[in-house]
Amino acid sequence: MSILTLSRRSVLSGSAALMASTALPARLWAQTPAKGGRLIVAADSEPRNLNPAMVASNGVFFVSSKVVEPLAEAFFDGKDGLEPRLATSWEGSDDGLTITFKLREGVMWHDGKPFTSADVAFSALQVWKPLQNLGRVVFKDLEAVDTPDDHTAVFRFSKPTPFQLIRNALPPLTSVLPKHIYETGEIDKNPANNAPVGTGPFKFAEHKAGEYYRLEKNSSYWGKDLPHLDEIVYRVLPDRAAAAGALEAEEIHLAAFSAVPLTDLARIAKVPGIEVVTRGYEALTYQLVVEINHRRKELADLKVRQAIAHAIDRKFVVDTIFLGYAAASTGPVPVNDKQFYTADVPQYAFDVAKANALLDEAGYKRGADGNRFSLKLLPAPYFNETRQFGDYLRQALAAVGIDAQLVNNDAAAHQKAVYTDHDFDLAIAPPVFRGDPAISTTILVQSGIPDGVPFSNQGGYKNEALDALIAKAAETLDPAARTELYWEFQKKVAEDLPLINVAEWGFISVARSSVKNIANNPRWVVSNWADIWVDS
Repeated sequence: MSILTLSRRSVLSGSAALMASTALPARLWAQTPAKGGRLIVAADSEPRNLNPAMVASNGVFFVSSKVVEPLAEAFFDGKDGLEPRLATSWEGSDDGLTITFKLREGVMWHDGKPFTSADVAFSALQVWKPLQNLGRVVFKDLEAVDTPDDHTAVFRFSKPTPFQLIRNALPPLTSVLPKHIYETGEIDKNPANNAPVGTGPFKFAEHKAGEYYRLEKNSSYWGKDLPHLDEIVYRVLPDRAAAAGALEAEEIHLAAFSAVPLTDLARIAKVPGIEVVTRGYEALTYQLVVEINHRRKELADLKVRQAIAHAIDRKFVVDTIFLGYAAASTGPVPVNDKQFYTADVPQYAFDVAKANALLDEAGYKRGADGNRFSLKLLPAPYFNETRQFGDYLRQALAAVGIDAQLVNNDAAAHQKAVYTDHDFDLAIAPPVFRGDPAISTTILVQSGIPDGVPFSNQGGYKNEALDALIAKAAETLDPAARTELYWEFQKKVAEDLPLINVAEWGFISVARSSVKNIANNPRWVVSNWADIWVDS
């Protein structure tokens, strides 16, 4: 069956058929997983690099996490909320200088070579630490990885490193690469970055630009009787509005990451054979953030940044742009993080009069045309909500005399403009909070991040006191003390506004009712899908 014509008829016909035209009552659902078949998923973007060990982002994980595996995965239950993958156990020393991983035996790379501790050592020292967008911060003090045997890896740190931090980093930051494929030549230019080789339940098969990615079953997978599916096809649908129609026409099985616009959810939830699922994103809290280029004189002024914060009506954003599927942010750690969150931070209530007064105090008076100055505003193109917030923010800034010129780019051009060329004044980003501020949050405000690192501080902001606090928290072993340091971190960020946190949200999946084992872990959408199956 050709995958070039993914019509309703082709999905429903033949031995690889995966769907029923209507959902069966729950009592009739098969309890034993069906084997074989194809899962067709909506994909709204095509990452330039599919190497999750280098680019730890959900757009990459969405495809590559089925191919390239981490040491552990997030889990609703289990020890420390983790489930073993390539590591079967992990233990930290009391002094914070070593962590010992016992690795899974009998695992083979997709090309038939054995997986060993040498692959973990290579990945950690040659990729995660020097090259990965987030790992270069988390693993900055990793100085060696000892491999006493093929199934033991001992991480050695030059400074005390919290075991809690590394444990929290295992799912998103420890995708393991095959040393034998990457050890020759430049890692960032390796062809495997676009056709990954892993140990996961699915092998990368092909990518046809503008049309699809296709993964096929790894028959030698270490997981017993897994995977259930023969194939996963990611159908490229850049227009998110098309996902709802494709689901209803039974051309696809699943649309994740809120690919179905929020405005369509109430209607599509009533369609027979379709389910709306909110679980599976608990460890992936997205944050709507206004990034600020502090090289711009006006934006280097705290009063101007405070004015912009007061000009934003967060309730309007939550209610109108997110239709209530979000919460207003108070700072850089989301409300739903029970360990690190504090509400004891400065707040910036929606107050246009105060915003105007602050701008006047800063010396930026309105001109004859009513404008104080102009800014270049770049909304991230990844989601409808980031684009919609760009339109809203332009209007909100106009109300206080700031002329924001919208620049809409595709994903590649946006990342280059903001994170490499710094060709922006304000940008709208959707960074992800990954369970520990040191993993994905402090990098947004810490100084000294190299150019070209996505979702990092590329606005030229530098605060030595904040940098020192970040460094201290990264080396504090006691969990309670770390938490207090991150409470202080949140206060300092809210006080100085290196960026502006606006809202936070989790995504929604919409799927045919025949798709089983959806959302069974808090990173499900970017996990390996070995146990997903379709009741045909």
